[in-house]
Formats: sequence, structure tokens, C-alpha cells
Amino acid sequence: MADFHQNGNIAQFHNLRSQSIEEMVYELDKFTQTRRISLLLPSLFSELEGPALQHILDELSQVSYLNRVVIGLDRATERQYRMAQSVFNRLPQQHQVIWNESPRMKAFWSKLEALGIGPVEDGKGKNVWTCLGYLLSCADTDIMAIHDCDITTYDREMLARLVYPVANPAFPYQLSKGFYPRVDGSKLNGRVTRLLVSPLLIALKKVIGDHDYVDYLRSFRYPLSGEFALRAPFLPDIRIPSDWGLEIGVLSEARRSMASRAICQVEIADRYDHKHQPVSPEDAEAGLNRMSVDICKAIFRKLATDGVVFTPNVFRSLKATYYRRALDMVEIYEHDAIMNGLSLDRHSEEKSIELFAENIMRAGRIFLDTPHETPFIPNWNRVNAADPDLLPELKAIVAADTSDYSPIPFESGS
Repeated sequence: MADFHQNGNIAQFHNLRSQSIEEMVYELDKFTQTRRISLLLPSLFSELEGPALQHILDELSQVSYLNRVVIGLDRATERQYRMAQSVFNRLPQQHQVIWNESPRMKAFWSKLEALGIGPVEDGKGKNVWTCLGYLLSCADTDIMAIHDCDITTYDREMLARLVYPVANPAFPYQLSKGFYPRVDGSKLNGRVTRLLVSPLLIALKKVIGDHDYVDYLRSFRYPLSGEFALRAPFLPDIRIPSDWGLEIGVLSEARRSMASRAICQVEIADRYDHKHQPVSPEDAEAGLNRMSVDICKAIFRKLATDGVVFTPNVFRSLKATYYRRALDMVEIYEHDAIMNGLSLDRHSEEKSIELFAENIMRAGRIFLDTPHETPFIPNWNRVNAADPDLLPELKAIVAADTSDYSPIPFESGS
């Protein structure tokens, strides 16, 4: 996907394949003498049983410029937490596994809930928010990067290219967002970006007119990528969405707090594949069905804060415009796939579009019916203002869990 196109809104950095990974790592090692880099890994215990995470750890074990790795572990019993510790102990960097279901952490959530500042639901957003809090409590990070634990095509060059723009002291960038082609060698993937977000943003431009926020989101080659890096001063102020709108929410927060020249996107891989979510048309609370609603709500909320007025008629027009545009784009994607020897199931793609069109209306109804909904977890500045002892308490909880529950050998199927 190498080219030199610039969209004029945010900087784009391409992989022109003229510098080796060794040269880039050499520079990063120099940068980290004054800019310490940490990595967050939100993980489910089930991901420890797959081949993707084992390969990711193999690659990360060779990364010299990382100061700290923080792993947020969800859906794990005590025994599984202890096994996870042994798995991540392979890492040579400072690292910490946060057991989000520990008794101490549950008591911590209860305290936050009593203060009215706790996460409203479990999920990736809560996991990332907790990892951010722990990282802030350590006070030894200048740059934070994050990526998922289910990337089957992972290579350590991904991380190097992701952090380079924010690590280079000669660059002005505070946020770096990864992009890549979503192909697995035989199939065109990236359904939610291709079939929902891209045509929805085009439809919004037609229905509500020109809007800076819509143009901003359209500038990103892959707005739903889970890979981004941030300079540390931004971390206490970032508000993490509590639902599946995490990636859109982070981009929205960046636009709120940063100048456009401080935001960039960087090509981090020639191909990328990870665990695929089912569409789950029969279950509105699962898979891409729920994800599509949460993403739509995240976009609608941000536009509303910028003064856009939504009504039932606006959502009906938006649905119709989106549906026509999405069907047109499927034909283009099919032609692109054919030219590149890839497969694309047009029938299933159009069924997904029908579901997403209905979910635009569903997200609109939820948005209109719950005007007092608080979609974001309070940022850590707000938490610290409510009780300055909470951050040190979180750090102490993680240390106590690590001390009390010693690692045990990993057993698949546990």
C-alpha cells in the first residue's frame, strides 16, 4: 500500500520500504534515553490459549526500547490469573499483569461507583482505562502505545513504526494512529470500516452538510484500528468510552485536545489479520451487531456536541442515504478483490449492510431517547480530583495481587 498521498487534514506516513527495521530501532533506542515508552496490552484470558499471543510475545521479547509493558487481564479466575503471570513472565521488560476480577479490584470498582466516577460496564474500554490509571500511577512513561493481543500477523516492526512519530523529538506529533490493508492472503476483511463507517461518513456529509469532524474522521485510512500511540501529557485528560466506540472515541478526544498538526497516521503493516467477530444478527448485544450500534452512537454524540441537531427525520434520511452509498461501495470492493485475487462474499456483505442500516436507526433512537446517557468513563484528572488517594491505591492493589498470587505453569484448556 506504499504511496505518498497526503489528504491535507492530518499527516500520513507511508512505508516506502527504504529504511530497515534495524535502523529505526537504533533511532528509537536513542530517543528512549529521554522519552520512555510503555505498551498497554488489553487481553482476555482466552487469548492466551491461541497462537497469536504467543507469537506477539516472541516478537516483543526482542524489543529493546520498551520501558514497561502493562497487561490488562479480563475474564480470568484466580488460577487463570496466576497462569497468565507465568505466560507474560517471558517478557524481559518491566511488566505487570492487572487482574481486573480480583477481590481487591472489585472493591476498588465499588468505591468508584459510590463516588459516581466508575466505569458503567465491563469491556475493552474499562480494561484500557484501568491500564491507563496504573501507568499514570507509575509516573515513569513519556509515550504510551496500545495494540490488541489477537493479531495473527504481528511483527515487531508494527510497534516500531507506530511509536516512531511520537517518539522522535524533532516531530510535533502527540497521537499516532496505525493503518494497514485488512487482508489475510485470500479474503478482503475490515467489514465494519468498509461497510459501515466509510459509507456512513459519506452519508452524513450529504445529510448534514460539510462538517469538520466528518472530514477529520474521513481522513483516517483505518479509523477502527486498535493500534495507536500517545504522548503522556494527554493521558490524564483522555475520556475512554465504556462501549465498543473506543477507537472512534479516542480519535474524537484527540481532536478535542490537539491541533490537527499534532495528529498523524502511519502505515504499520503490509497486511493485517486478527480474530474476527461474528455479525450476530440474532443477538443485538453481541458481535458486529452491537459494535455497529456503539460506533454510530459515538459519532452521533460527538456531532451533537459540535452543534448538530438530530431528529427522527434526519436519521431516516441518513439511513436511506447510507444504504444506497454502501451498496454502491460493495460493487467497488468486489472489483478491487477480483483484481487482487481475493474473495468477497457479496451476498453476506449486502446482508451486513441491511443490518447496519437498521442499526443506524436503532442508534438514533437510543441517542434521542437517552439524552442524559453518560457514555464516557471519567478521565483520570476527574478521578484524582474526586480522591487523590485512588491512583496510589490502584498501584498498591496491583502490587498486592502480584505478591499474593504466585505464577503457576500455563495449562491449555483451563
